[in-house]
Amino acid sequence: VQLQASGGGLVQAGGSLRLSCAASGTIFSSDIMGWYRQAPGKQRELVATVTSGGDTNYADSVKGRFTISRDNAKNTVYLQMNSLKPEDTAVYFCNVRRVIYNYWGQGTLVTVSS
Repeated sequence: VQLQASGGGLVQAGGSLRLSCAASGTIFSSDIMGWYRQAPGKQRELVATVTSGGDTNYADSVKGRFTISRDNAKNTVYLQMNSLKPEDTAVYFCNVRRVIYNYWGQGTLVTVSS
């Protein structure tokens, strides 16, 4: 599985961005797709995940502001980010979790200016 993320950029606080991640290769219905982020000097952390059935999970810090969605036909996962804050600045990585194995994309940088 290869993952190609896009949609990052520079945005002012309060603004919005939409990230996309297209997966090539076979994605199984049992695979969980998601987004993680890593800010400078910090560990990578979970942002949100979604199952093929649409069940979602969010980090407390993004609940109510971010929405994850998944198009199973296109093997693509999206992250709609609204009301962005400077503390959301990070490299965002898309992820496919298959049982105990993780596939990672190359990351896309999101910078939120105050």
